[in-house]
Amino acid sequence: MSIPAGEVTQLLLAWGEGDKEALARLVPLVQSELKQIARRYMRRERPDHTLQPTALVNEAYLRLIEGNSVKWQSRAHFFGIAANLMRQILVDNARRHMQLKRGGDALRVSLTAAEALGDQKDAGIIALDDALNSLAEFDSRKSKIIELRFFGGLTEEETAEALNMPLRTTQREWRLARAWLFNQLKSKDDSES
Repeated sequence: MSIPAGEVTQLLLAWGEGDKEALARLVPLVQSELKQIARRYMRRERPDHTLQPTALVNEAYLRLIEGNSVKWQSRAHFFGIAANLMRQILVDNARRHMQLKRGGDALRVSLTAAEALGDQKDAGIIALDDALNSLAEFDSRKSKIIELRFFGGLTEEETAEALNMPLRTTQREWRLARAWLFNQLKSKDDSES
């Protein structure tokens, strides 16, 4: 069942103006899309990750309602911010995981195998976050486009709407941003080999 974007936008605007009932009506409408975003993120995570998509959605939801000082513009804007929050939650989790010492009742493997399996996905999400942050320093619009398209799962049209940009400009920026990100991550991989 597809929910009209206008209905979600109206509920977001009402919630932004302090209507708690609008939030209660909004949550069931956006929950399945938030879970899809979370699943996309979690597919890129290590297999033994402690967070599940539902927990990631719940954490993002708590952060969304905790400080609702956002002036919601549209459905696409909401999902873009939600995707950003999920990315930050996973990056924070990856950084914590990389800082913890191994041990306890964990499966014992050689150091070489542990390095190859354990930190690879965490390092990947951190490298991706670092690359997006670097891109944002000199071109925040391209960084935002990657975040909305790649992580938020927004279409080109929704991304253009969320960023208040013409569709053709969004498409061109998306192609350039993907190429830049690919080169950035590839050069990082090459330098670590």
